[in-house]
Amino acid sequence: MNVRKGTRGLLGAVAMASVLALSLTGCRGSAQSGSGGTAASPGITDTSITLGITTPLSGATAGPGTCTVAGVKAYFGAKNAEGGVKFGDGKTRKVDIKTYDDAYDPQKSLSNFQQMVSDNVFAEGVGLGTPTNRAFREAAISQKVPQVLVMTGDPIFSDQKQSPWQLGLVPAYQNEGGAFGKLLASSGGTHKVAILSQNDDYGKGYVSGFKDAIKGASNISVVGEQTYEATDTSVDAQITQLAATGADVFFNAMSITPLTIATLQKAQQIGWKPSWFLPSNTSSPTAILAPGGASAYPGIYSVAFAKAPQSPEFAKDDDVVKFLSDLKQYANYQGMPAFPHCMWSYIAGATLEQAFGKMTEPTRDSFMKALRDIKGFNAPLMLKGTAVDTTMDGQPAISSVLVQKYNGKGYATASNFG
Repeated sequence: MNVRKGTRGLLGAVAMASVLALSLTGCRGSAQSGSGGTAASPGITDTSITLGITTPLSGATAGPGTCTVAGVKAYFGAKNAEGGVKFGDGKTRKVDIKTYDDAYDPQKSLSNFQQMVSDNVFAEGVGLGTPTNRAFREAAISQKVPQVLVMTGDPIFSDQKQSPWQLGLVPAYQNEGGAFGKLLASSGGTHKVAILSQNDDYGKGYVSGFKDAIKGASNISVVGEQTYEATDTSVDAQITQLAATGADVFFNAMSITPLTIATLQKAQQIGWKPSWFLPSNTSSPTAILAPGGASAYPGIYSVAFAKAPQSPEFAKDDDVVKFLSDLKQYANYQGMPAFPHCMWSYIAGATLEQAFGKMTEPTRDSFMKALRDIKGFNAPLMLKGTAVDTTMDGQPAISSVLVQKYNGKGYATASNFG
């Protein structure tokens, strides 16, 4: 009896030791330690880091959505080919990117985020859309997963108190709207403005920024306002009503590519040809303005912080030449980018590399601290007079914009209206 009991005890001890050894091995495989002994967050090892992107790759906003993936893949594709990115903890890692299609549907983006958590991504970011990014913002906060450099001008993503695990990339909608308003108010001429805006935080942000900027300007009057839903397939009725106001300036705060093209065409059909203000994300010369017949109007204005490869002045620019080469080689994106989001996500890649270089531990906490410590960074493709600054609470990584005017091929900076 004693021998059997002893044997069982020995076998039990061996079994327990085996289980403990397997458990420790598993821990080492899923969460390595940093230089200070801190356990690594999911999605990062000594040799790689995994980023997730949920963005519209199908549906009406697939064009700009595809660009959000293409630019960052191009940037890190080139870096990976060079051997990887040097991190602040001394290790060099390859950057792996997982993409998820949300078709600009908030429910799908939430589901995609949940899948990312299961897929052990280190951080989510760069994806397009206000409603889609808002859909999983609270879940990201709850699970302490970074949701960064997102392509929405909603200021909530850059408010550290409300969004401790978030950071926006592009200027707040209010900033863009304000830039339009300031340009118009300083023109000296008398102008009547008609406004069409998306009936959500996107449209409201643009309109509030514009109205704040023209407040007190006696030469500017808003003579008509209409809204539309992001799910609408036509805004012909709104355009007809706004045309009847006789406005000489049209502020079209719209995010849907097909609707923007249709709006340009409809206004011409009914003989209304005002000057236009368009948001940066629906101002593409090739994908929107050309098919919309924009040359028929006295002026199409937008804002920018990135060089436009279509513009003749940047045809031989070193940044642009490398960007186009990387885009073709590592993102399989042929030809000129149809949307500015391609350039924006390339800039996002460069900004992420800056943060990686400041990370002293392979953790999400260390990453967020590093990401919020970038100032005066002139990322590739950024226009002179703009820079990345992540240190200002309440502001996205890029807060400055330049107003530009369409010249038939691309854009040139506009110092005045007219």
